[in-house]
Amino acid sequence: MAINYEILEEIGLISESKSGWKKKLNLISWNSRDAKYDLRDWAPDNEKMGKGITLTKDELKELRDVLNNMNL
Repeated sequence: MAINYEILEEIGLISESKSGWKKKLNLISWNSRDAKYDLRDWAPDNEKMGKGITLTKDELKELRDVLNNMNL
């Protein structure tokens, strides 16, 4: 089963490995559905991806609040 995706917005780079893979937060439409926020590793050409998580806008806001309340 082919998964289609369109990166609508590259929001931010979290980290980059020595091999060039980048952990990024993007806004992505998966299989022509409504866009969601997506955090995962991407190959340098964005053709391959690692496992990640997708979040709705409300879930991303909750995650932001949780992170802001952490004592780092």
